[in-house]
Amino acid sequence: MCDYSLHAVASRPAEVGETLVTTTFRGTSTRGFASERDPGVAVCMLPGTELAFTENVKYDNRWIWTKTINSRVGKFGKIDPQVRDRHHDAIEFPDGSYVLVTQLCEGQRATVLQLPVTNRVADKAQPTAETRAPTTSLSVD
Repeated sequence: MCDYSLHAVASRPAEVGETLVTTTFRGTSTRGFASERDPGVAVCMLPGTELAFTENVKYDNRWIWTKTINSRVGKFGKIDPQVRDRHHDAIEFPDGSYVLVTQLCEGQRATVLQLPVTNRVADKAQPTAETRAPTTSLSVD
């Protein structure tokens, strides 16, 4: 999923093992993740996607300060989804802290370690020989 402010930007889902880079997307003031190969396309993640950053994570408020989280791993999620017209995409860190994706400093690299398990509706199973109703044949003599 991508934040509401990126709905007008081309996007695609994340893939396990790919390296992403934090960037500001052209025509927006929103930061997010993009592929190194295609920086104009937002890479969207489902909540629970696990990331490994190449360095401790840095974030800022765009004007005054930059801070560093003493962690290189995090899990993508959503915060305050009930609050409209604000950024919800965030990275949660092992200590329970989180940072909005749009606050991540540009140029940081992260590898997608694992995608979340999603429940898929199973196809209606075809009966096997063991579960089929027995058939009988009548012979008339």
